[in-house]
Amino acid sequence: MNNTIYTVNRDKQEILMWINNSINPNKNIPANFYDSYSIFVTNNGDIYYDTGGKNGRVDKWISNTDTFVPVMNDNSGSYGLFIDINNTLYCSIYSNHKIVKRCLNDSEMISTTAAGAGIRGSTSNELWNPMGIFVDINFDLYVADCFNHRIQLFKSGELNGTTIVGKGSSNNIISLTYPSGIVLDADKYLFIVDRDNHRIIRSGSNDIRCIIGCDKTGSQSHQLSMPTTLSFDSYGNIFITDGLNNRIQKFDFLSNSCGSTINENILLRELQNGPGPKTKIVS
Repeated sequence: MNNTIYTVNRDKQEILMWINNSINPNKNIPANFYDSYSIFVTNNGDIYYDTGGKNGRVDKWISNTDTFVPVMNDNSGSYGLFIDINNTLYCSIYSNHKIVKRCLNDSEMISTTAAGAGIRGSTSNELWNPMGIFVDINFDLYVADCFNHRIQLFKSGELNGTTIVGKGSSNNIISLTYPSGIVLDADKYLFIVDRDNHRIIRSGSNDIRCIIGCDKTGSQSHQLSMPTTLSFDSYGNIFITDGLNNRIQKFDFLSNSCGSTINENILLRELQNGPGPKTKIVS
């Protein structure tokens, strides 16, 4: 967001910010959470984060006043947060196998089910340990259905999903193993964190392929080890939480006459004091 990277430091219970390619954090915000897994930053700089399973809620840090308010009770801990263009907050409840949502314009903290039956399963209306989520401008919900090794698409208002990538999809060219993160870009390309295969997959209407970490796991600049989340900055560069390497990797976006590509061999910036294996980043 505004070319600033935000991450939760689970060990020290704080939110860290790197501004304009800084190597070291420029700001830290002490926060009350236990084992937080997810974060979402709005255009005005407000930060939403889950406070962990022990606290069982989502809190908001208000940037203008430097204050905290609770915004949703999740009773479990969230592995993914997203706010759509109608100011509706979506929360991926990992251990309860569902996605819940709440309109932030309403005064009461009442949430409803957006996807999942609340029990683990692999049918079209079920999820199994969902993680990353994304909601597009049509209010269609994309879910990294982690333990089902698939990406589910729930059309707006529908509780039955369609498998678009991974196990059970009609075009299962690439197999996923515990996918954990997902982002849809403006060109309708789907970027998937294929966690246990240590790679990033890009899926479009005409093709699906690996773009980062395509040879094997490792710690070299072009390799990943148990990545968990990804995010883009305004220039199209990709930031990846590289879990077991304890770092955040930045891969630059290259534009040329033959089209746009991701340079998967050059690491432009490795951020020091990186997050743990299951930390969310927003750039």
